[in-house]
Amino acid sequence: MPFEKYRPYPAVELPDRTWPDKRLESAPIWCSVDLRDGNQALVDPMDSVRKRRMWDRLVEIGFTEIEVGFPAASQTDFDFVRELIEGDLIPDGVTIQVLTQCREDLIRRTFESIEGARSAIVHFYNSTSTTQRRVVFRTDRAGIIDIAVQGAKLCKELRDADANPERIRFEYSPESYTGTEPDFAVEVCEAVMDIIEPTPDNPLIFNLPATVEMSTPNLYADMIERFLRDVKNRDSIILSLHPHNDRGTGVAAAELGMMAGADRVEGTLFGNGERTGNVDVVTIALNMFTQGVDPELDFSDIEEARRVYEFSNRMTLPDRQPYVGDLVFTAFSGSHQDAIKKGMADIYDVQPGEPLEGEYDTWDVPYLPIDPRHLGRSYEAVIRVNSQSGKGGVAYVLLHEYGLDLPRQLQVDFAKKIQAVTEDTGTEITSYEIHRRFMSAYVEPVSPKVEIIGHRSSSDTLESGTTTMEAKL
Repeated sequence: MPFEKYRPYPAVELPDRTWPDKRLESAPIWCSVDLRDGNQALVDPMDSVRKRRMWDRLVEIGFTEIEVGFPAASQTDFDFVRELIEGDLIPDGVTIQVLTQCREDLIRRTFESIEGARSAIVHFYNSTSTTQRRVVFRTDRAGIIDIAVQGAKLCKELRDADANPERIRFEYSPESYTGTEPDFAVEVCEAVMDIIEPTPDNPLIFNLPATVEMSTPNLYADMIERFLRDVKNRDSIILSLHPHNDRGTGVAAAELGMMAGADRVEGTLFGNGERTGNVDVVTIALNMFTQGVDPELDFSDIEEARRVYEFSNRMTLPDRQPYVGDLVFTAFSGSHQDAIKKGMADIYDVQPGEPLEGEYDTWDVPYLPIDPRHLGRSYEAVIRVNSQSGKGGVAYVLLHEYGLDLPRQLQVDFAKKIQAVTEDTGTEITSYEIHRRFMSAYVEPVSPKVEIIGHRSSSDTLESGTTTMEAKL
C-alpha cells in the first residue's frame, strides 16, 4: 500500500496541556443532530412521519437542543420546522436549531422557517480549512473571514429586527475545523464574535467540528484546549464539539474534548451520520453513567431508542453496537460465564445459582460494565452456550430458565454432552434445546419399565362406594 502518499497530521504545540488530568464529572449540553446531519446521510431521507417519530423520541430521551433541519436547502426540512412550530409540538425547555450556510438568500429563508418559534438557535457556518480555501473557494484567509463576517452581520440584523429578538440565539461553526490552522480558527471566530457581541447572559455557541476525523483524539483535545486559551471573552461563549467517526474514535475525541473544556456536544443516536457517522451520544452518555455521573439523558428503555432509530433511518444496528447490540451483554466463553455468575451472586449476596432478587449497593460484575436492567434489558441473554462454553454456562441456563440446580458432577457430565453437540454443529445451542437434551439424558427413561396396555373400571351399584379397576400390563 502506498503509505508514502500521505502525510501525518500536524501536532499542536501545547507542552503544558492540562486536559489529561481532568475527569468528566457532569453532563455537557447535548444537541441531537439526527434530524439534520443524520438525515442528510441516509440513502432514503426521512419523510415527515419518520421525522416526527424521531423528534418525539429525542424529546422523551431528554434532549433540550435539537437540530431539526436545513430549511433553506430542503422544502421537506422547511415544512417540518413549520409543522413543529405551528402544531405547538415543541415543549417548554426545548430549543430547535436550524442550519444555514453564510449566504444571504439561505439566511433569510432560514429566518422565515423559525417565525413564531418560542426559542431557536440559528446555526451558520462556512468552511475554513486550508484545503477548502485552496480547492473549493480559491481564496485566502481574509476572504474566508469576510464570508463569516457577512453572514454574521445579516443574522444579527434579522434577529434585531425580530419582534422578540431574545428568542433567537446563534451558533457559528468554522466547518472543517480539524483541517484549519489553530490560530486562524481563533481569528475567524473572534471576527464573528465582534459582530454578534455575545455576553455572559446571551452567549454565542462556537462549534468546532471534526467534520472529517483526521487525527488521534488526543490531538483534537489539544486543539480544543488551545482554542479556549487563545480566544477572547471565554465567559461569553459556549464551546461545542461535533466529532465525526472517520477513524473510529469519535467517542474518544468527544470525551477528551470535554476534558479539554468543551461545554456542549452535538451527535446522533447510535452514531448515524455522514460516511462512518457522527459521534454516538448514546455511548458517550452511558459511558458517563457507568462512572457514576448523571448523563441527563434517559436511555432506560434503550430498545425503544433502537426501534425508533431503525424505523426512522431504515437501518439496522449491528450485534456489537455498544450498549444496545444483541450480543453486547452475552458471554459464550466458559471462564467469562463462570466469572459473571459468581459476580452476580456476590453483588446480590446470594450463593451462585440462587435467584437474583432485591437490590444491590454498587454494580461490580466481571465483563459487564453496566447492569443490563438499567437499560430495560434482562439477564436472560447474558449467558449463552456454544462450543466455547463450559459447565457453568450450561448450568446457569438450566437454573435461571428452568429452575434446575445441578450438582457439580452432573454439571460436568452434562456439559460434555452439550459441548459435543455444539462442536458437531458449529453453532450456538438454544436454552430450549439444552433443556430438551437434559430431560432426554437424565429424566425420561429410555424404555418404560411398566406399560399399561388397557384398563376397565366399574362401580358398585349399591351404596358401598366400591370401585373396581382391571388393568392389563
